[in-house]
Amino acid sequence: MFHAVQHQSLRLITQNHISSMCLKLMLSRPVAFAQIQKSWFTSHSLVGNKNIILMGPPGAGKTTVGRIVGQKLDCPVIDVDDDVLETTWNMSVSEKLQDVGNEQFLQEEGKALLRFSASGSVISLTGSNPMHSAGMQHVKKNGIVVYLDVPTRVIMNRLKSMKVDRIVGQSPGVSLKDILQFRKQFYRRWYDIRVLCGEDIGAEVVAEKVLDAVKRYQNSELETFISTRSSRSERIVEKGSRKYFSDVVTEGLAADGGLFVPERGLPKFAVGEWQSLIEATYIERAQVILERCIHPADIPASKLAEIIGTAYGENFTCSKIAPVRHLAGNQFLLELFHGPTASFKDFALQMVPHIFAYCIPRSCNYLVLVATSGDTGSAVLDGFSRLHDTDKQRIAVMNFFPEDGVSQIQKSQMIGCQRENAWSVGVKSDFDFCQTAIKQIFTNSDYTGFLTVEYGTALAAANSINWARLLPQIVYHASAYLDLVHQGIIPFGSPVDVCIPTGNFGNILAALYAKMMGIPIRKCICASNENNVLTDFIRTGVYDLRGRKLIPTFSPAVDILKSSNLERYLHLIANGDGQLVTQLYNQLENQGHFQLRKDLLEKLQQGLVAGWCSEEDCLAAIHSVYSTTGYILDTHTAVAKVVADRLQDRSCPIIISSTAHYSKFAPAILRALRIAEIKQSPLSQLHLLSSYSPLPPVHWGLLETLKRKGNEDHQVCAADMNVLMSRIETLIQNHFM
Repeated sequence: MFHAVQHQSLRLITQNHISSMCLKLMLSRPVAFAQIQKSWFTSHSLVGNKNIILMGPPGAGKTTVGRIVGQKLDCPVIDVDDDVLETTWNMSVSEKLQDVGNEQFLQEEGKALLRFSASGSVISLTGSNPMHSAGMQHVKKNGIVVYLDVPTRVIMNRLKSMKVDRIVGQSPGVSLKDILQFRKQFYRRWYDIRVLCGEDIGAEVVAEKVLDAVKRYQNSELETFISTRSSRSERIVEKGSRKYFSDVVTEGLAADGGLFVPERGLPKFAVGEWQSLIEATYIERAQVILERCIHPADIPASKLAEIIGTAYGENFTCSKIAPVRHLAGNQFLLELFHGPTASFKDFALQMVPHIFAYCIPRSCNYLVLVATSGDTGSAVLDGFSRLHDTDKQRIAVMNFFPEDGVSQIQKSQMIGCQRENAWSVGVKSDFDFCQTAIKQIFTNSDYTGFLTVEYGTALAAANSINWARLLPQIVYHASAYLDLVHQGIIPFGSPVDVCIPTGNFGNILAALYAKMMGIPIRKCICASNENNVLTDFIRTGVYDLRGRKLIPTFSPAVDILKSSNLERYLHLIANGDGQLVTQLYNQLENQGHFQLRKDLLEKLQQGLVAGWCSEEDCLAAIHSVYSTTGYILDTHTAVAKVVADRLQDRSCPIIISSTAHYSKFAPAILRALRIAEIKQSPLSQLHLLSSYSPLPPVHWGLLETLKRKGNEDHQVCAADMNVLMSRIETLIQNHFM
């Protein structure tokens, strides 16, 4: 219901309001209507009585683009500088600025905007209009604000060529660059839609992009999701029950057991759009990419910015969030462990709880279920524990992990991250059982219905089966490439390879998605440990679990035999053939294996190569890298390093995903560095590692978590579905009732 109301609010814009459609200009001095009258009938289907309001820095091209958009829509065009300010003041804008000074100018400009009103028009704001809050609130009430986002460097070059010598805010000692950077906070506050404008993009192209962006804004019906197991005929029948982003975030798993994917695929960025992000910060890149993947009917741009700022603003120890570090030769490390729980899972799980809290209806309580092979658990617990108190009262999380299948530090961390709305349960089995059990619980309609009726509580998922978990991971793969360009390692367009330690296939799938969106990734190298089912599958097309048992390794996060997110990629290369995906996974479930057709295997191998690493080679790589560079790899990154060494052809840079901090695997690291392993507490092991002044330093978040008292307290249960369901019911009773 909540989602329907959200989408209705945007769809109202396109309803017929012909009777009320008019152009009104209420100024201190009347404006001649003949100057701006044009037929608005062709524009009506796009904007109704709403205005398209172009906003951006001076030199962004708002006036020129506005005129072109107005011509294409055959509707009135209003330039605030010429048609409002100069008409009101009876003098030029530059004369007014010189006459009254910066502060008074902003006030006078804002007052003029407050007296202005229009309908069904294209309005080009001044560069400083957004700095007057009341004025912007007034014009935004009846308009869609489109931000022409032009890189600061490009704007400075344009202003120089235009011989603009003064803008609002300029004074001795204040550079033009500083003013432009300062203004960005105001632009970000007001826009509904962002249009990226690169250096060499013409006004005609920008105008088309504006129209396309407005059409997207108006039509959320095009951005729906389907199950990987739904047939084309089922999609036609189910059109009345479309799934949108906020639905799939809430539901997690499709009713037929499949995974949600966007029906029309992911957006593709033009080369110029990616290039406009080269100098951007990580948070800015995340905002731009996620805006294109999440429709504003689900999460408006302003709310998304708030969520991203909360997730990455203060919770990461490195200001670059996901820095790229040169390791040796053509190898670079993408450091993904600077979040609060020291693994790549933080990138999604500092965001997902806030997305989830925004999207779910407030009429119901939610219990989020998670299965983890190591890193997900603490990241989920930490993320959901950071929600506002009112949200924690209606959202709780329960984390299931293999009691004897994670490192001692990982277990201590998961237990130490427990809070009033977040709990961990150790299960006497492996990760595959935990993950399968959660899937079965979600598809048990009798049980989920009972929880809803009896306790007013719905279940949700926060594993990477949830679509919202994948999107933030796309960002850091794109950002890593842009960082190499920014550092001058490669020009934009030159290819890179990526090598990723892979278990559940989510992280490497995000890299494949980044490639589809336009990042020049050549090969994605899938790195496995001794649980190398994915390596065999990518090489042969045969996914075979018969007689295969999980092997506990030094890299537990990839100790996985059933890779859930592989289903999404198979659906993609099968051109959305849900019946085929259903057939393959039914065969895997019932017979323990399946085999791809030859044509699908060839498509799979076009973008993927795979290798695996033994335990001995993993430890040897950690020792070798530390001996030559002083840098300590964690066990998962070491797996990727070994595979990268074997499979790369050294014709281009290779980015190795460093998915966790070595501090989480202290016993294995001590053994690899040939330091006498001490049978002491995890905290003591970290202090011992720290005494070697390693690079990077021991993770502060882990130290703080392990220092907390009560780390020994957690529930343990048998590998039995009925026991797990009973634990869930007890938790619901204790927290929500």
